[in-house]
Amino acid sequence: MPIIRKQYQTTVGGKELVLEISNLAGQANAAVLAHYGETVVLVTVVMPSKEAATDYLPLKVDYEERFYAAGKIIGSRFIRREGRPSEEAILAGRMVDRVIRPLFDHRIRREIQVVVTVLAIDEENDPDFLGLIAASTALGISNVPWNGPVAGVRIAGLNGQIVISPNNSDMAKPECAFEAFVAGPRDQINMVELGGREVAEQIVADAFQAAQKEINALIAFQDKIIAEAGRPKTAVAPAEPEPALLAATREFLASRLEGAVYRKDKTDQHAALDVLRAELLAHLATLPELGTIDSKKVGGIWEDEIDALVHRGVSESDRRPDGRRLDEVRELAGEVGLFARTHGSAIFARGTTQALAVTTLAAPGSEQLIETMETTGKRRFMLHYNFPPYSVGETGMFRGPGRREIGHGALARKAIEPLIPSQEEFPYTIRVVSEILSSNGSSSMATVCASILSLMDAGVPIKKPAVGISMGLIADGEKYKILTDIQGPEDFYGDMDFKVAGTKDGITAIQLDTKVTGISLAVVRDALAQARTARSHILDFLATVLAGPRPQISPRAPAVYQLTINPEKIGALIGPGGKIINGLIKKYELATIDVEDDGRVYVAGSDQGKATAAVEEIRALTRDFTVGEVISGEVLKILDFGAIINLGGGRDGMVHVSELKNGYTKSVSEVLKVGDFVQAKIIRVEDGKIGLSIKQL
Repeated sequence: MPIIRKQYQTTVGGKELVLEISNLAGQANAAVLAHYGETVVLVTVVMPSKEAATDYLPLKVDYEERFYAAGKIIGSRFIRREGRPSEEAILAGRMVDRVIRPLFDHRIRREIQVVVTVLAIDEENDPDFLGLIAASTALGISNVPWNGPVAGVRIAGLNGQIVISPNNSDMAKPECAFEAFVAGPRDQINMVELGGREVAEQIVADAFQAAQKEINALIAFQDKIIAEAGRPKTAVAPAEPEPALLAATREFLASRLEGAVYRKDKTDQHAALDVLRAELLAHLATLPELGTIDSKKVGGIWEDEIDALVHRGVSESDRRPDGRRLDEVRELAGEVGLFARTHGSAIFARGTTQALAVTTLAAPGSEQLIETMETTGKRRFMLHYNFPPYSVGETGMFRGPGRREIGHGALARKAIEPLIPSQEEFPYTIRVVSEILSSNGSSSMATVCASILSLMDAGVPIKKPAVGISMGLIADGEKYKILTDIQGPEDFYGDMDFKVAGTKDGITAIQLDTKVTGISLAVVRDALAQARTARSHILDFLATVLAGPRPQISPRAPAVYQLTINPEKIGALIGPGGKIINGLIKKYELATIDVEDDGRVYVAGSDQGKATAAVEEIRALTRDFTVGEVISGEVLKILDFGAIINLGGGRDGMVHVSELKNGYTKSVSEVLKVGDFVQAKIIRVEDGKIGLSIKQL
């Protein structure tokens, strides 16, 4: 069967974007092939014809990396194929999901799967942008009921200018003040991922405004494609409760639900809600006109009633479930130096959300090696986030980090990374692990606060402290109220989760998700301003726990010393088969000696004196000797024609008999004997051999 193609072109950031509709993947409900530069992505959408037995929208978004896309063969030596998705692939899939999900009718019970497959990558144009635009177009032209389209663009602050769709190499430059991906439907934003170097709120808001203009243009581009190539939408009946069940449930909850929801303590609230729900089911079972009660349908009504109650409370009377003001941060607590054996530790609590962070310092050789479709390199600063089931009072399996854990850890790392000292300033690999001990909203932002305290407790000379806060929204048409430090029902039933992290001088990270289709730029500006006030309050609190980094690193951490040698001397340091470097490690009882290709050498050991001695021997072993230099050394050996002088570090030089003294010398032993300590001048350096002269001094 011949391949039939129809291409649509537009320009984004001065580069051509091509979306291709064809009969490729013809058994899917829709497929779009997207080209940007030499990066190519295929997106497919599939929705079966029958309902799924679930009580939620069964939407799944998969982001599939293919190593051939980058011309690589990587993976295990024995399994040269793609395996578990990389962290980058998981985050890219989450990003697409977060943008498209709010535009579905959540009462739909059909399975819907969106698969983004990266077919080619040119290393300059990120496939994330293509994946989202192609997913939106594929959903738009398919028969899947969806209220799109949406679009998103990557933006960056370069040399004081806002750049649309920058190259990856541009974002890696030191002058890049921030980079972000902003997405949403027309005139609204519903997803943001931003990392910055203490960016001002006004600059961020201006960047979002520029992104919105580009988003609107991309949506207009999709509208034309959908009008020409789109299929009629399948009529999928949303899951609706029976009117009699709805009326009976509402009548029972009308005078009872408020008393259960509006409680300050989460545990007390959950207990009251559990009792009320059991009473509701028991009451409904006594009504013969309802027949057999479907607990899932009752659960849907239950959730809708709590949602409506929380919205009414905030919209009509500024009433929050726990009684706080709209801009009030929960009670804060913190401690540092919790464990004697760890290098740094801290606990931070905001209300009943508790994050325990532990910092470990290691030699540079402990860096994380990263090899993915897009990236090959090392990660010196790692932050890992764990969310055990006991943190929400539940039981569960421990199967390693899921998408949520990876996403929250990446956000916290992004918030702190700009504040980590350079390797030249602090030659350590740094790993922070955040254990969420109790969760009641915004555990990722609590992780930022706890991690900063832990880093300072370990003596890491961070540039300045940063904290994070999560802002919520209750919208009623064009009217809205912004909530500071959301928790519990506000997090679950509210309209947005707007996480903002930063220092007293600016923003380092933002993550936005919405449950509504999107928010306006006015909401963005108000949320940023309210978040800045909250950050200032939390920063003041952190200073009372630990004002700054400890002056010395933990005595439990290895001592790491840095020196630079001539790259041509690396072979001399390593020796044949690693003999020299391994000998030094054994001799001085070191942890490691790490050597970089540019000549940087890191010596790590638990004994400071031995590590220092090893550094001096490495300097001697790899030093460059120059003609005219005066050296000192011990006589190692007497020969018929001269003497061998120890230059240190396993190096030696020879004084020829004619260079021992002025005039005739009958034998070397007349002037020198083994063990003498002499000074000599270097008169020749050839092929690693060093000629010395005593008489020229």
